[in-house]
Amino acid sequence: MRYIRYAILAAIAIVLVSVALANRAIVTLTLLPEALEELAGWNVSAELPLFLVILGGVAAGLLIGFVWEWIREHKHRAEKARQEAEAKRLHRELRRAKVKGEEADDVLALVDKKAG
Repeated sequence: MRYIRYAILAAIAIVLVSVALANRAIVTLTLLPEALEELAGWNVSAELPLFLVILGGVAAGLLIGFVWEWIREHKHRAEKARQEAEAKRLHRELRRAKVKGEEADDVLALVDKKAG
């Protein structure tokens, strides 16, 4: 199983390196279109290799997806925590009831001895 994982990671690495080598051209990224840049009065742009733009977009998408899923699953994690707390409370209550039951049995045994 470990070797399969390494083979998959190696294949992904080969694909990423080939994409990086094939897309080395420099591109200009701008935050706003030209018309909005003139209205805003400021220009934010950067020149990067195309493969960084591609891989950055993939990384940003993964990060957004992970955060979105973590937020979406919050209700399930909260419910699980509530159920675990309830189970602990019930276990403590059961232990207390068993201890009280054992004490009562000892007292009854003593009373039965004296009566008999």
